[in-house]
Amino acid sequence: MAFVPKYIIILGFTIVVDYIAGILIEQSEGRKKKLLLTASIIANVGVLAVFKYFNFINENLTTLVQSFGIENPVPFLKFALPIGLSFHTFQAMSYTIEVYRGNQKAEKHFGIYSLYVMFYPQLVAGPIERPQNILHQFYEKHQFSYRNAADGLKLVAWGLFKKVVIADRLAQLVNQVYNNPDQYQGIPIVIAVIFFSYQIYCDFSGYTDIALGCSQVMGFKLVKNFNRPYAATSINEFWSRWHISLSSWFRDYFYIPLGGNRLGIPRWYLNLFLVFIVSGLWHGAAWTFIAWGALHGLYTVMSRATKTARKKYSVTIGLDSKPKLDKFLSTIFVFIIVSIAWVFFRAPSFSSAWQVLQGLFKGWGNYTSIKAIKDSLGNLGMEKPDILFGFGLIIFLEWVQRFQINGSIRNIISEKPTVVRWAIYYGVVVAIILFGVFNQSKFIYFQF
Repeated sequence: MAFVPKYIIILGFTIVVDYIAGILIEQSEGRKKKLLLTASIIANVGVLAVFKYFNFINENLTTLVQSFGIENPVPFLKFALPIGLSFHTFQAMSYTIEVYRGNQKAEKHFGIYSLYVMFYPQLVAGPIERPQNILHQFYEKHQFSYRNAADGLKLVAWGLFKKVVIADRLAQLVNQVYNNPDQYQGIPIVIAVIFFSYQIYCDFSGYTDIALGCSQVMGFKLVKNFNRPYAATSINEFWSRWHISLSSWFRDYFYIPLGGNRLGIPRWYLNLFLVFIVSGLWHGAAWTFIAWGALHGLYTVMSRATKTARKKYSVTIGLDSKPKLDKFLSTIFVFIIVSIAWVFFRAPSFSSAWQVLQGLFKGWGNYTSIKAIKDSLGNLGMEKPDILFGFGLIIFLEWVQRFQINGSIRNIISEKPTVVRWAIYYGVVVAIILFGVFNQSKFIYFQF
């Protein structure tokens, strides 16, 4: 409402429609039940279509008809995209689908159901909750817990550190290069691509940490949304670690209803590809996002199709006998292809994305000396020591996340002596104050 006050009507419409639909679906059977679910989904997708996709569709339609010398009479809509529309729309849809499937009873308390859709920590950027996880928590009495408050605030602090110290600092170089891709090639482009991979991860997972932390302070538990995605050794594993609530949403409500892998290999691959195309479109109404989704769809299909051949090749060259090396090389490969796909996610247009991709392979012959390398790092939006500091922050992030393999980093810290614990807490707060960048824009995923 602080953004655009009348946009509360959109949430109100979604809440009223799905609240009534849930009750009616539970009371209905057969064809009527399916029609009610269909009406609910159309209402939710309709809101998305109008506010997020109408102008995109109209723009492409205009381009198409103009190629035939025809003017498009349909006017463009002039309004801003409501913050977090895709997130709370998908959360509302998961409720009616789960009621339809009989996995969740219809919520009769209008206030409780409204809270399910509008729960403030994760309203604008997730995680996308299922009703089974969160609705019952709104009925429970939550007493103040020092442990919950302390652990929640630790998670908030870590999320804020990832956002303002790492993500927004890396963004300075990323913005400079992506805003002027024709001016850079070689090492600067490589650095920008790597930095954006970590910028978007720290930006989004940082928000999620803050959301989970705020919820924990109040005694609520939200689902985990990230699990060290850049440690993945396959593209399939990457998507089991990245934006977990959205990946599972598409799996349960789109991929499996399409037939999953039950209808033969050609249809299986088509289903996988369609899921990622729609996922790209969910992220944004632009062809660059569709290309990003299509790339991940291609990666996934190729990974499945070449699985047997890759195993045979690994045995042939003896890589299977060196599991640590195999894992390291697989992790690096997955990071590279994911980072290349991120180029389309970040670039404002296809032309700029293509310039960035071309720049990855240009200019390497110019690096004939250390001085030439240093000179190429000028005018990048960051001083050379700051670039090294950026890489240092990435290494620090990965080092911290290594501790999470054996359990929560908060639990590990809580077992340390008091002096050590508080030194860490103060260190994080001081680092936020001293090294945080506070002139950057909102969280990246707010636009979705």
